[in-house]
Amino acid sequence: MRWGSSALALAAMLLATHVFADPLQKSEDIVKFFAGQTGNLGAARGICVGTEEECKSKAEKTGSAQQKTGLDMMINFALDSAQLDQIARTELDEFAKALKDNRLSTFSFVVEGHTDATGPDRYNQDLSQRRAKSVAAFLEASGVQSARLEAIGLGKSHPRVANPYDPVNRRVEMRIRTE
Repeated sequence: MRWGSSALALAAMLLATHVFADPLQKSEDIVKFFAGQTGNLGAARGICVGTEEECKSKAEKTGSAQQKTGLDMMINFALDSAQLDQIARTELDEFAKALKDNRLSTFSFVVEGHTDATGPDRYNQDLSQRRAKSVAAFLEASGVQSARLEAIGLGKSHPRVANPYDPVNRRVEMRIRTE
């Protein structure tokens, strides 16, 4: 009996370590990144929020300068879900802290929801909107002013990878609103 409870405690500790792991980006790093971009937002005056490889690919397509222009803060979802898991909440906590920093007080963001290609177009459009709203609601509950966030759903129209059914396409991305 004692051995069983010790194993259970160890399993709980390992799970807790995974669930509450440090976020990929700390709020101070996010603030420094976006505050440093104010003078050089590129031809379209936008920031790529994604992996370095994705941002490089986008820059090549638009003819922008070859520089690191994005942060990897992807918020992913389970199939047919708009629920934020603990990893997403940890990442979004840091993003919210950064947005509340005075150095970023003039920035507004577009929260873009995406889906994979599973299901009908109309349903995917609605699901992507719910995902974007879920992230925006979390940020608002964390103290970010709602006027600084615009949640939009893009359905399956902008897959992250070539396979439109890949789970990595179920995500929300954030970018600086420029208009």
